[in-house]
Amino acid sequence: MPDTAPAGTPRRDAGRPGTLRIAPSVLSADFGALAEQVGEVAASADWLHVDVMDGHFVPNLTIGPPVVASLRRHTPLFFDCHLMMTNPGDYLSDFADAGADGCTVHVEIGGTAALLDQMRQLGLRAGLALNPDTPFEAVAPFLNDVDLVLCMTVFPGFGGQSFMAEVLDKVRQVRQAVDAGSLALDIEVDGGIDAETAPRAAEAGANVFVAGSAIFSHPRPWEAAERIRASIA
Repeated sequence: MPDTAPAGTPRRDAGRPGTLRIAPSVLSADFGALAEQVGEVAASADWLHVDVMDGHFVPNLTIGPPVVASLRRHTPLFFDCHLMMTNPGDYLSDFADAGADGCTVHVEIGGTAALLDQMRQLGLRAGLALNPDTPFEAVAPFLNDVDLVLCMTVFPGFGGQSFMAEVLDKVRQVRQAVDAGSLALDIEVDGGIDAETAPRAAEAGANVFVAGSAIFSHPRPWEAAERIRASIA
């Protein structure tokens, strides 16, 4: 996909599509020491996953562009922002200005083509997420237009939930379509990912692994991130 970032808005390199990436989720970090927590995992992380919840699309409230901007001053990591919002189009420009590198919106909210186009115009890497009960067919028409498909392996809203193995069949469908079309995009999983579930998701075809509590609840979070990487490799 071409880089259409506006002049003066540098974006960090996401890396080659399809390669293994560990993306610690700050949703499970200590928000009182967020910069320090991110610093602890920086050497073991490929991306930083930022969960944004609006209290409407999902039953929880988290962070917004001001926190992204604050974190941006402390780390050069690629910011993978997952917008669990009813109206992400109203905020995409704010996230881009704050330092987001990629944003992922949910296919369930509709207006998908316009949102993907808006992200492109802002120079953002464009992702599309689907909930556990949303079928593959909902994202299939957009696979040529995205950089990332996020298959939620829990229902979004709260961290620490149990991995839903039934979603792996959908991950396999996405992987089959990506390989059949020789598409340059990433397949991400988020929810209940740890050293036991990550290899199962990798076998199904995922290559980006979001882990929150499995990393940040560990006394040495960098070791937990490396353990997940080793379990897949």
